[in-house]
Amino acid sequence: MMAASTARLGWYGDDFTGATDTLATAAQAGLRALLFMGVPTSVQLQRAGPLDAIGIAGAARAMDPEAMRAELEPVGRFFAQMRVPVLHYKVCSTFDSAPQVGSIGVAVHTLRQHVENRFVPIVGGQPSLGRYCVFGNLFARAGSDPAVHRIDRHPTMSRHPVTPMQESDLRLHLAQQALQPVPGIDYPLYAQPLAHQEAALDAMLAGHPAAVLMDASRPEDLQAVGQLVWRRAQQARLLAVGPSSVVQALATQWPRAAAAMDARPLAAAQGPVFVLAGSLSPVTAQQVRMAVSYETVPVDVASLVEGGDAAAQAMADRLAALLRDGRSVLAVTAGSASGGATAHAVAQAGGRVLARVLAQVALRRIGIAGGDTSSLAVQSLAAWGLSYQASLSPGVALCQLHSDLAALDGMEIMLKGGQMGPGDLFERLLHGGP
Repeated sequence: MMAASTARLGWYGDDFTGATDTLATAAQAGLRALLFMGVPTSVQLQRAGPLDAIGIAGAARAMDPEAMRAELEPVGRFFAQMRVPVLHYKVCSTFDSAPQVGSIGVAVHTLRQHVENRFVPIVGGQPSLGRYCVFGNLFARAGSDPAVHRIDRHPTMSRHPVTPMQESDLRLHLAQQALQPVPGIDYPLYAQPLAHQEAALDAMLAGHPAAVLMDASRPEDLQAVGQLVWRRAQQARLLAVGPSSVVQALATQWPRAAAAMDARPLAAAQGPVFVLAGSLSPVTAQQVRMAVSYETVPVDVASLVEGGDAAAQAMADRLAALLRDGRSVLAVTAGSASGGATAHAVAQAGGRVLARVLAQVALRRIGIAGGDTSSLAVQSLAAWGLSYQASLSPGVALCQLHSDLAALDGMEIMLKGGQMGPGDLFERLLHGGP
């Protein structure tokens, strides 16, 4: 049996890209943090050393309810055993989810059984990424465009191929996922004395809500959120839901360690870089267009999915040959004819290609674009953990892979969601920069 830890925070990322953003947030706050590829073994925990924050990267965002329950039940048991004061279920900052795919309601109902506190805070925004929750309604920027859109009118998220956001009121959005009632703490309350805030929260909890939605539209809002959540977490262990702003809020209540890993310049890659782009986002499409230092290879995903292992091996052989010639390679599945293949099948096929490329070529830095693609591609590798290395941009971190295989151990890997990063992100991954 594993011994309880002294960690202040445990988090589960519902996709790998989001999980690494939380890893970066925790590390930049001075926490000793490591992201595991699954529920860690006692041996892996021992190898990781003392940790203030323990993360588990998952793929619940792409799962149906039955698969989510099977995925999250052992996660809840593990963190209960670790006795972390806050169990953070990390979701995308755009909250894209649906009753049958990545249901936040299913996650809450599964995980709250493993904490004692009846208070389930949901932090609704992440201002650092241009995500704003005001009076329970979510607004978001699209990429680097300064314009802010109501989420149900967002040019990308309202048309998401799997979980389109068609409701901006997060309380109604969550009610569709069997999470109700969810009263909201609106941001004007944060200007009131703490005693008034606590009294308002007590009144809400008296109605036995499924969760409490907390506005977050400004950095100062997060300090108020962090104070309310951390005070309650010290009384009894609780489940918190939201993007990495949950950790940003909690960090305002914790002493900053001297060894805090602030954002720092990224060094240029040592050798060629391989990037697998499986996102349909316009932001990623722009990044592909601006990746002038790469050999761009379109991937016919229909052939890749239908052809199975043989097709994956043939594609991997082609990509590996280019990399052995010293050329950086960008493999692009977005925009290819899918032949009706599901996003999950495409992401799995991409993972098979990635594993075969790395079996042939020793690379020190790779990148994967797309939430589902990142989750399934990394699961195809023989790795057990990730630690934070550097920040490429807000919401995009470069991490170091931990593996029992010498060829993979220490490899640098960037995992990014479709909406994340500036246009020159892939160029930065190769050449470095501020």
